[in-house]
Formats: sequence, C-alpha cells, structure tokens
Amino acid sequence: MAKDINKDKFPEETKLKLEIFAECFREWFPVFLHNQYIKKVYIYDFFAGSGKDVEGSLGSPLILLNEAKGENRKYCNQIRKNNKRVYFAFNEKIKIKQEQLQENVKNFILTCQTANCQTNCIYSYTNFAHSEFKDFLQNENFLNILRNKDYGKFILLDQYGFSQVDKDIFLQLVNAPKTDFIFFISSSFISRFREHPATKQYLDTAKINFDEKQPKECHRLIAQYYRDIIPTEKEYYLHHFTIKKGANYWGLIFGTNHSLGMEKFLKVCWSKDKLSGESNCNINNDYEQGMLFHNTEETIKKEEISKVIRSKILKSEISDNISGLKYALKNGCSSELFTAVVKQLEKENKIARVGELNYSSSNIHKIKQYNIKIL
Repeated sequence: MAKDINKDKFPEETKLKLEIFAECFREWFPVFLHNQYIKKVYIYDFFAGSGKDVEGSLGSPLILLNEAKGENRKYCNQIRKNNKRVYFAFNEKIKIKQEQLQENVKNFILTCQTANCQTNCIYSYTNFAHSEFKDFLQNENFLNILRNKDYGKFILLDQYGFSQVDKDIFLQLVNAPKTDFIFFISSSFISRFREHPATKQYLDTAKINFDEKQPKECHRLIAQYYRDIIPTEKEYYLHHFTIKKGANYWGLIFGTNHSLGMEKFLKVCWSKDKLSGESNCNINNDYEQGMLFHNTEETIKKEEISKVIRSKILKSEISDNISGLKYALKNGCSSELFTAVVKQLEKENKIARVGELNYSSSNIHKIKQYNIKIL
C-alpha cells in the first residue's frame, strides 16, 4: 500500500511540489476567470488526500481553495459580481481520508466565511468523491465537461505512483479543449523497474533510453516519452520539473494547449530553479551560488538553447518571431531568450526584421508577427 503522506509532516520535497501546484494555479486561475468566452470553470484534484498533514500544513485541495480566494478575496468578489460559476471537485479513493477531507474543507470554508464575507461561500458547493480516477473517465458527465470548449478545466493528478496516466489517458487530457493539467510521477521507480510487466503495462519503457550512470536524467526522459506521444500536427506545450529526494527522483509534468499556459508554468519553474527551470538538483551541473563563475544569466541550458535558436534562424528554419518564441517555450525556456538572440544577430548585421517590428516576448498569442531576412 502507498504511504499516507498526510499522517506525517510534509517533507521539504513535498512542500516544494505543493508550492509549484499553488503557484501554477495562482497563475492559471485569473486567466480563465477573466476570459469572457469561458462560461464555467472546473477545478479537479483527483488524488486529494485528507487536506492537511499532521502539523496542519495545507495539502493540495485546501491550497487550491485558498488560492481561489485571491488577495483580499478579490476573486470571490469578482465571481459574485459577474455571476461566473466556479466548481471544485475533490476525489480521494480511501474512504476515511475522504471523510477527513470533507471535514477539513468544511472547516476551512466556515472559518473563512466567518472571518470575511458572513454570507454563503461561493465555493461551499464543492463536490467530493472516493472513486478510482479511471472511473471518472467512464463518467459521461465528467466527459461532457472535459470536451466542452466553453469550460475552463484545471486538473491535478497527484498520484502516488505512475499507473494512472497511461498513453490513452494522457492523450485524452491533451485533446481536451481549454484544459491544463499537472501530474506527479515516480520517475526513479519507473527507471528501476522498467522491465517489470507491471511497469510495461502502463508505459512502453522500451522507448525510454534510461542511463543508470545518469539517474537524475530519468524524469527528463519520461517527460520526453510523453512529449513523443503527442500527435506531430498538434500544437501543444509540455514541461517538466524534477524533484530529488535522497537517491530518488520524482517528477511533475504540466500540459497545456495554449502558449500562455506554458508561459505561466515556466515562470513558476524558473522562479524555483534559476539555472535550468526544471529541477531542485542542479540537473546540468552549473556553477552554483557562491562559486566563482556562478551566473544565472548564462547557464548551460540557456546557452545551449540560444545556440540552437541562432543556428535555426541562420538556416531559415526559424523565419519569424512567433515560431521562434514558441520554440523557446517548447524547449523549457522563457521566450525572451529568442528575442535576445535576434537582437544579437541584428547587432552582427546577420539578419533584418521585416513587417510589424517589435521585441515583445510575453503574451505570444497577442504579438504581431514579423519575418526574419538573412543578410
């Protein structure tokens, strides 16, 4: 049986994971809340736990509810004013933990309500379940929500292992409109038991080239495995974050259909890891803080991706700003990296920009396109 993390104090690695969940949702929620074309917003936590650890630190469901209030309850007030519908659904398959979760959520909402609005909480209609995750994927009501282009969906899958998100489920999430998801996966376990039938049942590990001499690469490789599943014609964004605990490596994988979603997630990741934006363990062996050549502006990852972008521009493989900005995002870097390369090539008189000129790097979906001419 999987360890019940709610019975103990959350370790630092779990706290980091929860921080990323919180900050990811903090970036995501207002985008969908303020989108006039989104009629309803659904937030799902399918492996919710009991809501707290033994010391009372908030687990993912209470973190999501807390973030959904906003500073000084600004989101609560906006939802009341605009009459927008926001729904939370928390699933915990272990009945006793699900009951604890219900009680913790009830107390959380009551405390907030008493201290603040004194009226019925807009999130008091939270739904609870204690089912297997895969049962939801057979539920027609959930599937209708997942398929609906007018609904914004945030799906959190904090699974204990790796068996819940196989190829079919992954593609189901990838193909769902207006849906962002983040899931946790036990990367070291997959690497260690890659030949075991129980592992191969869920992942085609023959397609993952694990290197026992490079254990910290295992989550990168698993993320690439999922990336390779995405249909080549589909514009989609996937990024990962490796969390080292002792000799083991866990991982988060985030997926979104929209460049803005990836901009937001990368912002969170690079705030946690200023060297590569993807780990808590200096995955590229950069110079660390306190060392003579430490420089977060010129890290191994940034230098490598910059060189590739430069080469692709000069070979006309990247011929406009939009494709270049998206290329940086898809390789786990801020789109500002592309703009920096363009400025340098212009300084060297190797390229000229043609069209609606700008050096914008954020909100790619709103940027005017220009073309790149090789001189």
